[in-house]
Amino acid sequence: MKAMCGLFALALAGRSFSADLATAPKLPHKLVRDWAQLPEGWNFGEASGVSVDRQDNVWVFNRGAHPVIQLDRNGRLLKAWKDVAVLSSHGIKVDPQNNVWLVDVKGHSVAKYDMAGHLQMILANAGRGPGDMETKYAFNQPTGLAFRPDGGFYVSDGYGNSRVAQYSTHGVFLRQWGKKGTGDGEFNLVHDVTLDKAGRVYVADRSNHRIQVFDAEGRFLAKWTGIGSPWGLAYSEKEGAMYMCDGENNRVVKLNMDGQVLGVLGGFGKAPGLFDFPHHMAIDSNGALYVVEIKNWRVQKFVP
Repeated sequence: MKAMCGLFALALAGRSFSADLATAPKLPHKLVRDWAQLPEGWNFGEASGVSVDRQDNVWVFNRGAHPVIQLDRNGRLLKAWKDVAVLSSHGIKVDPQNNVWLVDVKGHSVAKYDMAGHLQMILANAGRGPGDMETKYAFNQPTGLAFRPDGGFYVSDGYGNSRVAQYSTHGVFLRQWGKKGTGDGEFNLVHDVTLDKAGRVYVADRSNHRIQVFDAEGRFLAKWTGIGSPWGLAYSEKEGAMYMCDGENNRVVKLNMDGQVLGVLGGFGKAPGLFDFPHHMAIDSNGALYVVEIKNWRVQKFVP
């Protein structure tokens, strides 16, 4: 596997892949109408993050009265956390051990909780003030995170900083890469991060309108351009494909692992099946897509 990854890195190093969205086909996914079944009088706020756990339950992170909401695959409410110490929701991920990780963009922090909502770990400054590019255990408007096979994780940091930071499974800082700019390995609004099955790291370089690809230690491999503005990333191992929320153009884009567009879903609108600021997405074991929106205050489910 290491030899194969090395050959892949040599083949890709310095290459740029671009795609033509104008001729991209429509994805065949169908909307599940009225999927989320909230109690009477409940609503999501601005929905910023979504993740799926091992049981295919769906976790929604939003800026409403109940910031963390868990639904089953049929949209039935399982639990909600009301008293969560976040200033503004952004990314959420459920790790392989079913811990729930929250990225607080205005609290400049990343926190790990158990399934009952009890805090297990937090990376934050005292008072939750912002850190700079030299701060190891706090951030400046972080956005997302992704888990390594060994239990370690990467944090995309973010609006204020321009880096990806890597940590051990116990939250020990290991390394970081990136700086503000437009060159290879540089970022302009690091908005999300995810991994493929080989451990390559994919970074949503939002304002540079590209996805950058790195090896596990942060060495630049490739960039995908001409794909729109990547806000959220979701890798499908089963399909060998990457899904991307293009929030600027209000659509979901499916890409192969060379960065070529396979199809698009959605468009601007307020009606079901359309998007207004699609921010992030998750994929369950059956290939269903869950897309959260900032301006439409909702999560939508699409099935292949």
